[in-house]
Amino acid sequence: MHEVKVKSILSSQNRMNIYRGCSHGCIYCDARSTCYQLKHKFEDIEVKSNAVELLKNSLRSKKKKCMISTGGISDPYLHLEKQLKNTRKCLEIIDHYGFGVSIHTKSDRVLRDLDLLKSINKKSKCVVQMTLTTTDEKLCKIIEPNVCSTKRRAEVLKILHDEGIPTIVWLTPILPFINDTEENIRGLLDYCIHSSVYGIIFFNVSMTLRDGNRQYFYKKLDKHFPGIKDKYIKTYGNAYEVTSSNNKQLKNILREECHKHKIVCDSYKLFNYINTFEDKQAGIQLSFFND
Repeated sequence: MHEVKVKSILSSQNRMNIYRGCSHGCIYCDARSTCYQLKHKFEDIEVKSNAVELLKNSLRSKKKKCMISTGGISDPYLHLEKQLKNTRKCLEIIDHYGFGVSIHTKSDRVLRDLDLLKSINKKSKCVVQMTLTTTDEKLCKIIEPNVCSTKRRAEVLKILHDEGIPTIVWLTPILPFINDTEENIRGLLDYCIHSSVYGIIFFNVSMTLRDGNRQYFYKKLDKHFPGIKDKYIKTYGNAYEVTSSNNKQLKNILREECHKHKIVCDSYKLFNYINTFEDKQAGIQLSFFND
């Protein structure tokens, strides 16, 4: 890891990344793409040393309360968060000033901060989003080597729900020729149903590949799935989105099961929900979509 001081921590849409880079080692990670202009080795985590101070100053001066989002590019619960506790410090500030929060993670370390998540959710809204890709735990250790198991993530989702925290699952990416099967999709849906998730985000049964990400992914395919890289090149060329040949069938299964179990699967509705601030003490809802 290395530390840097940055000029700002919140984007114009109130999103923040406390860290840059990742230690999870997911073979499909879009954040490796060169378009993000990372100036250092991806595994050499950039720690924004003044993030907590900047967030405090930003929230203290904001005229309107809103949802603060984190985890869009770098997971806020990387391994080093256990020692640094920068995410927890930011949550304490969000809680103190009465803002809402949306967290996207693959880590069960989010449970460490359950006290703050409940406090935020009591006054406003706290949403935890979690990515699930495969029910095959051996496969999980290959494509997501340094993350807790899918089964554990489902347990975390259940704990959060039971504590009153709304949860949303991203069933993406799904890797063609690897985990794009009906058995896998139904297994992931079973986890979501059992965990009583509020919603599931999926676009197509697919993944994205662009410069930087593609090269790393293909290197890992050669190591773990001999011959699959050639299938990708032959089928998709240099396409940005690589969509499974089972896309239509699997999307229909996803929609049918979500409807049957009253799980929201409309992406626009879910993004609106994630970004809509709720003042539970005053009964007010504010969304940046309406700003």
